[in-house]
Amino acid sequence: MSLLDLHADPIDLTAALVDIPSVSRDENVIADAVEAALREQTSGFEVVRSGNAVLARTNRGLPSRVMLAGHLDTVPIADNVPSRRTVDERGDLLHGCGTVDMKSGDAVFLHLAATVSDLAHDLTLVFYDCEEIAAQYNGLGRIERELPDWLRADVAILGEPTAGFIEAGCQGTLRVRLTASGTRAHSARSWLGDNAIHKFAPVLERLAAYEARSIDIDGCVYREGLSAVRIAGGVAGNVVPDVADMDVNFRFAPDRSVEQATGHVHGVFDGLGLGFEVTDASPGALPGLSHPAAAALIEAAGGQYRAKYGWTDVSRFSALGIPAVNYGPGDPNLAHKRDEHVPVGQITDVTAVLRGYLSA
Repeated sequence: MSLLDLHADPIDLTAALVDIPSVSRDENVIADAVEAALREQTSGFEVVRSGNAVLARTNRGLPSRVMLAGHLDTVPIADNVPSRRTVDERGDLLHGCGTVDMKSGDAVFLHLAATVSDLAHDLTLVFYDCEEIAAQYNGLGRIERELPDWLRADVAILGEPTAGFIEAGCQGTLRVRLTASGTRAHSARSWLGDNAIHKFAPVLERLAAYEARSIDIDGCVYREGLSAVRIAGGVAGNVVPDVADMDVNFRFAPDRSVEQATGHVHGVFDGLGLGFEVTDASPGALPGLSHPAAAALIEAAGGQYRAKYGWTDVSRFSALGIPAVNYGPGDPNLAHKRDEHVPVGQITDVTAVLRGYLSA
């Protein structure tokens, strides 16, 4: 028998999921529970297992397909399992590792799979592993390689925490390492050297003067940002350094490709004679809200939506040509915190919105 009751209130189902420890690479127990629950408590779903990911889908021949996707893993537990519920001046709250990121979203999806009988869309559920660690281990990548047919849909909803707002698409992210070279010398005779750190002065000037672009895509305004996030250099307290490097992070709107974003950042620092190396890059995701299935979701949510600042796995769906949004309970600012908690009312509200959207 499964450890989970999918017909229970999704608040209680969230608590049950939180109470199953599932730190990245240790999702076997929760994947077993989710698989058993889907097989035992739903009807009309094909269910398969991929490593510690569980996938289920209907095939009713309906005119559109909606994908509900959520990761099962959490960051390391910080004395915040099992879950606990409190009521105070902040409201009725459920505390515990993963309540925000993102077992409350998973609970909503599982509950709806078991309780919505009159589907307006065929439904695909993807509960995957290893999202909270390096991208190379992300279960969605394995599913894309081994079970690509399962990642086909007209719209995808990722249950990342958005405090109950629909956050469409996501920004891309690019990290670049700038390297400066100089000549080492004794700091008492600094004129004999060439200070590599000082060569970043014009870089900082350009960053301080940089005017970030804002662009409206499908009614979502994405604001870009270019920031120095790390600087390193220096040999000793009495040595003029001959090498220094700086990491710069560019968060770019999803109308730019990674190549276009790289060209833009290269142009910002052109002419400074610095080394330029891309150390990390992930594309953004266009919101695609003009698609009928996505527009219907916006309508079900009362027309409330906004751009997603930051990068999420909706980028993977966008790369497959699937319009994707982030939508789930919980304040993303509380994700990964020791006092991670979700207002239970948000779980109820997100469930109601998605029930209306999925029901004929």
